[in-house]
Amino acid sequence: MSGLGITWLGHSAFLLKTPVGTRIVCDPWLGNPSCPAEWAKAASVQPLDLILLSHGHGDHLGDTVQVARESGAPVVCLYEVGQYLGAKGLKDVRDMGIGGTQEVAGVRVTMTNAVHSGSHTDGNQIVYLGGAAGFVLRQPGMPTIYYAGDTALFGDMKIIADLYKPEIAFLPIGDHYTMGPDTAAIAAQWLRVRQVVPMHWGTFPLLTGTPAMLKEHLKGTDIEVLELQPGETAI
Repeated sequence: MSGLGITWLGHSAFLLKTPVGTRIVCDPWLGNPSCPAEWAKAASVQPLDLILLSHGHGDHLGDTVQVARESGAPVVCLYEVGQYLGAKGLKDVRDMGIGGTQEVAGVRVTMTNAVHSGSHTDGNQIVYLGGAAGFVLRQPGMPTIYYAGDTALFGDMKIIADLYKPEIAFLPIGDHYTMGPDTAAIAAQWLRVRQVVPMHWGTFPLLTGTPAMLKEHLKGTDIEVLELQPGETAI
């Protein structure tokens, strides 16, 4: 992975350390049932340079507000999610729209489509937060990353492959609410990546997909499945 550090914090939460030392947290729901106790507090992922939030569902928005307040790191998210976070008092929100690119903390962040929904339950109200998104991350010396967020399989993954040529894809495999291992395997092949990092699995009984199933569906390809345990780091 050319010096890229990947720590899985359970569910869809990851801490990435790029080859030049940039620290990025993705969908920081640190209170998820799979997250080890030593990683379950906002302080555990600091220092931070960048927070990526794919959509507003509670299992992704999670501890974003606390992590952002304590670390001072900017949050990149959809416009509507940014408005919500701003109303919660966050000062450094770099909202954007699908198809756009911005540079934050030395990382070029491109927002992609994701086929999913996006809302948050605030008290007794369901607040619409603009749907869902994924991210392509580029930085000199780093393999291009596609973090898909929560999504179904969709044909424009082939366009993501053509435009950005990702090498590593973080793909949900749990099924029920997202792709399962069968369609995640198709996504990996459409994306033409060399490595898949499975996410959004094992957290709840409904999420029945497993890395072993994904590996079975990818048999006969050259695509590696990087299976991590919560709290484990691969470099």
